[in-house]
Amino acid sequence: MPTSPLPRKWPAVAERGMGRGLAALFAASEEGEPARQELRELAVELIEPNPKQPRRDFDEGALQGLAGSLAERGVLQPVLVRPRHGGTYELVAGERRWRAAKLAGLATVPALVRERDDAQALELALIENMAREDLNPVEEARACAALVEELGLTREEIGRRVGRSRVAVSNLLRLLDLPDEALGAMQRGDLSEGHGRALLLADDHAARRRLARDAAEGGWSVRVLEQRAREAGTGVTARAASPKGGTHVPHPDQEAAAAEIAHTLSAALGREVRVRPRREGYTVELTVDGPEDAATVARYHPRSPGAISSVG
Repeated sequence: MPTSPLPRKWPAVAERGMGRGLAALFAASEEGEPARQELRELAVELIEPNPKQPRRDFDEGALQGLAGSLAERGVLQPVLVRPRHGGTYELVAGERRWRAAKLAGLATVPALVRERDDAQALELALIENMAREDLNPVEEARACAALVEELGLTREEIGRRVGRSRVAVSNLLRLLDLPDEALGAMQRGDLSEGHGRALLLADDHAARRRLARDAAEGGWSVRVLEQRAREAGTGVTARAASPKGGTHVPHPDQEAAAAEIAHTLSAALGREVRVRPRREGYTVELTVDGPEDAATVARYHPRSPGAISSVG
């Protein structure tokens, strides 16, 4: 049973060193495109938010703090907009500053006005959001999904744009397989991205919902949740099939060893790994996205490329 009786708040995002600055992001998304921009002072009421902005939640306390700073010093970094019909402008990047400027009662904000098509605007808005450190994992996952669905980018292309590995992007996208209750807990900070990956070890949505609720209320660590998720599915407490027929009831020490192996492999490979005790040894199961992903996994065991016997 968990030892912590009180729920705890988990950081919205893991440490990942993604901050690159908007200038670098603009350059990365516009290689070979001639600059067509103009710096203006625009009325805040003429600017509208991007309807495809993946970020839905803005911390009111943080916005109030930023509004106080803007009221005193003004908006130092311009927002990025594109012209729309009727003399209005749509935000491409900088919605947090625009919202804070409105709270501060500012009449105008500095803005870089650039002509962009929908695809360019969406890509830059998503990449700008992915580079920020205060985005929660669910918002990041939805941003990645939009880059895949709307622009047809591969996981590797997304990773290059936002400074993350292809495996990390794949792990984010898998979070969207979780039920809404689990996603909501991650958005509130009750569960971390690591908790979300642990929930994926459970086989069905009902178990994932129950485990997400119990983990958030009990303040479970990721490791505890991993163990509970395996037990809820076909994990280490289930009877394991014997190669000689019949079933094998694992010894508690073998169950503990299987859980430890699964935790170690999951951390090393950056993906969900399930380990099942057998009468002789263990069965290791993991999911790969395709041949390229399988080759990446195989590099962890170069002397025995055929050692991974079960992939899905």
